[in-house]
Amino acid sequence: MNFTFPEIIFENKKRNPNEYSNIIKEIKSDILKSLALAKSGHSGGAIGITDVMAVLFFGGIMKYDSQNPNSPKRDRFILSAGHYVPVLYSCLARAGYFPASELATLRKLGSRLQGHPATVESLPGIETTAGSLGQGISIALGMAISDKLIDENERKVFCLTGDGELQEGSCWETAMAAGHYKLDNFCWIVDNNDCQIDGRVKDVMTIYPLADKFKAFNFDVIEIDGNDVSQVISALETFNSNYSNKTTGKPLCIIAKTKMGNGISFMQDKHQWHGNPPTVEQAEIALKEL
Repeated sequence: MNFTFPEIIFENKKRNPNEYSNIIKEIKSDILKSLALAKSGHSGGAIGITDVMAVLFFGGIMKYDSQNPNSPKRDRFILSAGHYVPVLYSCLARAGYFPASELATLRKLGSRLQGHPATVESLPGIETTAGSLGQGISIALGMAISDKLIDENERKVFCLTGDGELQEGSCWETAMAAGHYKLDNFCWIVDNNDCQIDGRVKDVMTIYPLADKFKAFNFDVIEIDGNDVSQVISALETFNSNYSNKTTGKPLCIIAKTKMGNGISFMQDKHQWHGNPPTVEQAEIALKEL
């Protein structure tokens, strides 16, 4: 199968929930096709978090300029859960950072699209190399501290972690510091699909009660259905509003309860799809379901 990637660019603007269906479909299609061509990579988490990423990149939430990716006025997004990177590559391509046709090179020798986000290939839109769990969130914290306490600029920092990632102690050191320094420019998004490579998070090493832990570290917390676009919009707009109006003086944690592989019948809510790509045949079935 010769999968193609049409050159479609989506605007970054405020949208109603019903305006996201085509964007979400395109991103999920990109993920399925690129992973099937690569014959390697992580499917379930990337597809499950697509609704959140679509709003974040194409809902007027983050400030960015794909034609000037190093603009000092940009907000920053850090993908700490680096294995989710197919969804980030799709969002960057659909935002105009690089041609969508390049998505076909995922994980290929010589490609800029590595299996985890990396800055070594000068891919625009990638803020830092990540993938070792707990590493990206620590880097995002440093950025937020620098922006708020040193440079005193208006930038915001968004970071996505998985829930299994929270089993890393460095995540809780980050939470402690973010609350201590009152980083209201810092939005931590947790993909709470309760799946990791060995099974359910609650069975491997429980992280619950999750909201209570973040509140104890002086975070504001919003719990949402991360596959409900209207709830995603509300949570992210609340963060922007709180930051703009300086109403809380706290970082925000959005706990997005999602289903791994959401919308794909054979993949949905199954931890076995944490680290597996679809075959070409499976991708064709999934694309028809979309």
